[in-house]
Amino acid sequence: MNRTSILVGAVVALVIGLFGSTTAYAGSAAPRAATAAAAVFNVRAYGAVGDGHVNDSPAIQQAVNAANAAGGGIVEFPAGNYKSKNTVHLKSNVTIQLDAGSTVMGSTANTYDAAEPNPYDAYQDYGHSHFHDAMFYGDNVANIGFTGSGTIDGMGYLTASNDPVAGQADKIISLTRCKNLTLSGVTLRRGGHFAALINNCDQVVSDHLTIDTASDRDGWNIISTTNVKVTNADISANDDALVFKSDYALGAKLPNGHVTVSNSTLSARCCNALMFGSETCGDFTDYQFTGIRITGANKSGLGMVSMDGANISDVHYRDITMTGVHSPIFQKIGTRKRCGNNPGVGHISNITYDNVTATGNSPSVTPTLWGESGGNRISGVTFTNVDITVPGGGAAISTAVPGNDPVSYNPTSVGTRPSYGWYLHNADNIRFSNSSVRFAANDNRPAVVADGDSAVALDRFTAQRGTGSAYDVGFQSVSGYCVTNGVNTTGGALRVNATGSTRTC
Repeated sequence: MNRTSILVGAVVALVIGLFGSTTAYAGSAAPRAATAAAAVFNVRAYGAVGDGHVNDSPAIQQAVNAANAAGGGIVEFPAGNYKSKNTVHLKSNVTIQLDAGSTVMGSTANTYDAAEPNPYDAYQDYGHSHFHDAMFYGDNVANIGFTGSGTIDGMGYLTASNDPVAGQADKIISLTRCKNLTLSGVTLRRGGHFAALINNCDQVVSDHLTIDTASDRDGWNIISTTNVKVTNADISANDDALVFKSDYALGAKLPNGHVTVSNSTLSARCCNALMFGSETCGDFTDYQFTGIRITGANKSGLGMVSMDGANISDVHYRDITMTGVHSPIFQKIGTRKRCGNNPGVGHISNITYDNVTATGNSPSVTPTLWGESGGNRISGVTFTNVDITVPGGGAAISTAVPGNDPVSYNPTSVGTRPSYGWYLHNADNIRFSNSSVRFAANDNRPAVVADGDSAVALDRFTAQRGTGSAYDVGFQSVSGYCVTNGVNTTGGALRVNATGSTRTC
């Protein structure tokens, strides 16, 4: 070999050493890992085929491992269909980048990680208790992400069952104890029980995330998580779409809060569109929801329950539109107490609704605030520019307190309400300002009934009057009520009936 050949060979070797080979590798042999300077680890360079048939999970895992070993990087999926039959174990400082035209596909083969044992699984549903059985799983990971414009699709193979067999995945993304998560741009489809479930995470950012689990179950469950910013999400679910929970799956009551969600569209074919609970062990505080469009919910459009001892406070909804929701707004304090460490009964306080419009559908459930007795009442809720139209069609019924199942969180856990527009029970310091309730078909129940409350005020409140209704607003055993500038839709003053109540204005 002459001197020139040796020099050329040395230069080529140096380039390869610095930047890694770009050759697509077949089989199990891994190429030389790219360095941190390159920071991009193409899954095809680690053996991924992307034909929708060959199992690309081993290659994906090798790329993740290489990126992590190099101190961090981007695991890139160029256009193609990547069959993934095994759980991919996420690692710190690694971002999954799904390029346009790329899809990671779930598999019918029961070859995903089995659900791990959990000594605390009695405190929440099966899917919340087990995390390993997912397409992508990570624990104690930091600085991770899913970005790009591609798709992860369970293909209908991920189970929505509460009792999956060994090897079945029931989630696309499952993360515990994570920090600095980005979930942006990608589409998650057909996720089984959950498209994404995160528990005990901190610093979460999501922009232009699309989730379609309308044929499966939940969209995104954000559990025991703090410091979250979600913008421009589009989530269509069968069960809950975007839900905030706090359970006992990790063996502790954990905090939640400092969350903003804006400019997003949500729908829930079966259940709740934007929800707190039902798992509610740890406390929730500081939530801001703005510019939310809800296009359907078979239960609550805006739901909030404290079933397991949580204190929910400082939650603010602004500029919300809802159509096709059975129960536009529902708050309830229950006594299920399904949490470790002997939980008590929770509280709901300091909640505001501003500029909210809702159109309900049948079967309709009256918007409700339902607190518990004693020191566990709902308190400090204000409604400003909140306009709700319900289907109506109800007949006048007894105004006695309806029955309640205290361990159920569904809007129908309270019996048929004696009012069509709002029902308030065991709630204090409730104020409506410049708001209204109407019906599509005549309803002979009162528009509003408040029972066992204190400090209830309606200012510039408009109610549609049923042709056979005895009155428009009823106060029953209310300590301190005030109605000012209220009118019905025919222009008359609101008819008020007060039994065992005191007026403060």
